[in-house]
Formats: sequence, C-alpha cells, structure tokens
Amino acid sequence: MKRTPRNLRYHELIGLRVRVLRHLDPGLSGLEGRVVWETERALVVEAPERGRLLILKSGALLAFHIPGWGSVVVPGDELLGTPVDRVKRLRR
Repeated sequence: MKRTPRNLRYHELIGLRVRVLRHLDPGLSGLEGRVVWETERALVVEAPERGRLLILKSGALLAFHIPGWGSVVVPGDELLGTPVDRVKRLRR
C-alpha cells in the first residue's frame, strides 16, 4: 500500500523528509532532515548541518513530505509505538 496523507500514521516513516514544526525542546523546532530510524517513542533524524538527532515523538508537531502528495502535518503523539502497534490501534 502506498503512503498517502490519510494513511501515513500507519506506515513506516524511515526515508521520509521531516520538519519539526513544534517541540517541547525549543532547540529542535525548525529542524529538517530525513528519518533514518524509528523507535516506539522517537525518530532518529539526519539533518545536513547537525548530524543525527533523536527526536521524541511525544509533544512534537511534525510535517512529513510524501513524494507526489506534499507535506502532511502529524502530531507526534499519534505516532507513538511501532508501525505494527499503530495498525493494531486502528483496528480497535
């Protein structure tokens, strides 16, 4: 299944470009890069000027770029858990 703005929350995020619109840590706001790893509670983002950074999902507002669709804004709290866990929540 292709990634779309509607189903992004249930997909793997690795490889997508991301921008941190807002975060509890103000130093991370405005950060842009590519997701290189995902855990249950965090994303590892490779930013060209700052290297790899761990971004906690909780308390973040993230904009992901989906090729062919544009940007999708997602609250980080909706991304908590692994992609498999997020799909299980969908079925409940």
